[in-house]
Amino acid sequence: MSPYTGRFAPSPSGPLHFGSLVTALASWLDARAAGGRWLLRIEDVDGPRTVAGAEALILADLERHGLHWDGEVLRQSRRTAVYEAALAQLQAAGRLYACTCSRARLAASGAASGPAGLVYPGFCRNAGHAQAPGRALRLRIDDAMTVGFTDRLQGPQAQCLGREVGDHVLRRADGLIAYALAVVVDDGAQGVTHVVRGADLLTSTPRQIFLQQQLGLPQPAYLHLPLVTDARGDKLSKLTRAPPLPGGDPRPALHEALAFLGQPQPPAGLSATELLERAVRAWDCNSLPASPGRTWAGTLTLATGP
Repeated sequence: MSPYTGRFAPSPSGPLHFGSLVTALASWLDARAAGGRWLLRIEDVDGPRTVAGAEALILADLERHGLHWDGEVLRQSRRTAVYEAALAQLQAAGRLYACTCSRARLAASGAASGPAGLVYPGFCRNAGHAQAPGRALRLRIDDAMTVGFTDRLQGPQAQCLGREVGDHVLRRADGLIAYALAVVVDDGAQGVTHVVRGADLLTSTPRQIFLQQQLGLPQPAYLHLPLVTDARGDKLSKLTRAPPLPGGDPRPALHEALAFLGQPQPPAGLSATELLERAVRAWDCNSLPASPGRTWAGTLTLATGP
């Protein structure tokens, strides 16, 4: 396998919160403990969700917490031509078709529900629609296609894409590239060998592996972390108005994130740099909690958001 290359890929839809810090820290520690690179990618492919100033806040918070990245920051909004080239490759292989279905039609169709929402019934699969503005592009999935992999933390996983996901959209009707395509293309382009991210993306991994296979890209090793949840069991996220990381001294947040990840606590009184150096030396994936979600009642994050 190639030397370790990891990445952290936040969307600029708001500032980092405690759940973001847990993911970033685990990804950074896993890379540094392996002597590898840690890249930063801003996933701003969905322009309407981008919040002005959020990227600058994210970069400043990472640096303030000592999570320095290698190389230049990659921004998806500047890579449309690369994604279009991947779509052309899939089209040449007979894997794409144009779809005219509206959300209302799908909602009224009685389609089964899967990990990604409604499983597309295939209305347009053989309709022969021309690829034109205002029409989505879907990935043709073989009905019996099953993809499996072994997650480094969650263990063996398998998903029948035809039954549980269906033909999913890679380019939306409004022309925006879907995350499922962008993340696969970018991981391949950046040479990512290890992906450390939240367990909410565990069920998305098989369709991403299928895309990697279709595009001739290598498959990274995956590790899906437990999600940080609030007292109601909801994932801390920008959508649920999770409060941003507090300013000032980064050490309390780093200590709490290490505790959440089941890692040893460095001694009190260390600088943030010394704390992280200790954490790299002590990093142990076997100590990570494997549950898909854990409520965190720390003092930093679960106050009412703005």
